[in-house]
Amino acid sequence: MSESPLKVSLERDGKLLHLTLARPKANIVDAAMIAALRAALTEQLPQQKLRGVLLSAEGPHFSFGASVEEHLPGSFAAMLQSLHALVLQLVESPVPVLVAVRGQCLGGGLEVALSGHLIFAAPGAMLGQPEIKLGIFAPAASCLLPERIGQAQADDLLFSGRSITAEEALRIGLLTAVAEDPDQTALDYFDQHLAPHSASAIRFAVRAARGDLMKRVAARIAAVEKMYVEELMATHDAVEGLTAFMAKRPSVWQDR
Repeated sequence: MSESPLKVSLERDGKLLHLTLARPKANIVDAAMIAALRAALTEQLPQQKLRGVLLSAEGPHFSFGASVEEHLPGSFAAMLQSLHALVLQLVESPVPVLVAVRGQCLGGGLEVALSGHLIFAAPGAMLGQPEIKLGIFAPAASCLLPERIGQAQADDLLFSGRSITAEEALRIGLLTAVAEDPDQTALDYFDQHLAPHSASAIRFAVRAARGDLMKRVAARIAAVEKMYVEELMATHDAVEGLTAFMAKRPSVWQDR
């Protein structure tokens, strides 16, 4: 576990930053993964030639989600703070972030994917925010999903905790495309639609298109994180749900 959980490479003559989650099969978005992603983005996003980022994953699944252990009392506040810093770094990226998804893309993994700009997924991929089943909620997704797919569709996914297929995700506007090879499809999109453009112009286009979104998401995440830390985690059921999951037993809700 000493080697980095993330592979980082500059491709396409320095025009594309390729970040690959490299802890298959689960690719858990834990403290180490978050730190590696944040460090790579901090170092590489200012590169003048950069025109885009490709975020992909090794193995059959994009990510099973965040570390449940790190959600427990004692560590959850620091975990949320770092995850949300990563989310905002992606949301506020000066160049488009293309995400390639295979297999399961759940919880904190989907929150990371939602922080990008365009998402490409393989047939059979499953996307969901199952946090409600553990007695908690998905803070970043609560802010990102309504922006991407509208309030009603977001409410369905956030309140039910159900996973949806790539095909349904495409229909409701969560995905840009469903393709047998989402990594190659994202690369093709980059080569055709981003690589030929001025890197300077792309940065202005991103700021112009997403300026208000960036402000809304940043403000909402701060408020929702505060609710999670100060209110949700003071409830019996939040701690019970997480503890029961770790113990592989059914949760016993007290509705408080």
